[in-house]
Amino acid sequence: MMTLQPGVLAPIPSAARYLTFALKPRTNLRRVLTALARQADGENCVVGIGDSVLRALDCPIAGVRPFPSYSGGGFEVPSTPAALWCWLRGSDRGALLHQGRALAHALAPAFTPQQAIDAFRYGKGLDLTGYEDGTENPRGRKAVAVTAVGGMGPGVDGSTFVAVQQWVHDLDRFQSMTSREQDNTIGRRKRDNAELDRAPASAHVKRTAQESFDPEAFVVRRSMPWTDGTRAGLVFVAFGKSLDAFEAQLRRMVGAEDGVADALFRFTRPVTGAYFWCPPVRRGRIDLSRVV
Repeated sequence: MMTLQPGVLAPIPSAARYLTFALKPRTNLRRVLTALARQADGENCVVGIGDSVLRALDCPIAGVRPFPSYSGGGFEVPSTPAALWCWLRGSDRGALLHQGRALAHALAPAFTPQQAIDAFRYGKGLDLTGYEDGTENPRGRKAVAVTAVGGMGPGVDGSTFVAVQQWVHDLDRFQSMTSREQDNTIGRRKRDNAELDRAPASAHVKRTAQESFDPEAFVVRRSMPWTDGTRAGLVFVAFGKSLDAFEAQLRRMVGAEDGVADALFRFTRPVTGAYFWCPPVRRGRIDLSRVV
């Protein structure tokens, strides 16, 4: 039986390392991916495959597409595709570093390291602004229903799609806001996480209220704060059984529907944006039978 990679719905770990890779030309890609499948368990290492790999293998997966880009007054949402994404999950940053090095070595015949981001859990699951992240995540069976692909046959059923963005916060700007301005930006009260009844139309919670779309746009967020010593922000990660729900939320954030941009853009900006297909697991290892 094929199921979601366990790390998709598992609680946020205390530490993580996000790795992205670019594809080398003229390589034995299937052999390298077969080696990856033996090494990755989908729990301590969640794997996402980019469109370029699927094209190189001539193995299209319905629903995979390029990440969209947007620009407008005071914001830009870039598209920065990658061939492969690995989310290493654990509790020891040193162990994650060495795990990532071993993974990069195994992938070296076909992939070049593109980016590495170290992330961590803040408090009970907070963004660096101090607001709770993922408050309205579906849980239990609904989370599975929202994320797991079904009805597409062996090698695809039990898989999921993921949208990944690295956001860079201007924390000085955010902290210069009054408490009321901060709450109105997010759409919740920081002190108790209660949603504001009279939040402005630009408040992030109003822009992305999952039940307010038609059809409803539910995703499971597994975002984590990050810092490199000079910059800091959030690695936004959203899993879904398709990419439609995330795109619906993103379009509303940039004001594509009504010209109202998300207030988040006042203090933070995305610097990456990519989509990946996350294969299912079988017998404790990721199942790449559909593509290799």
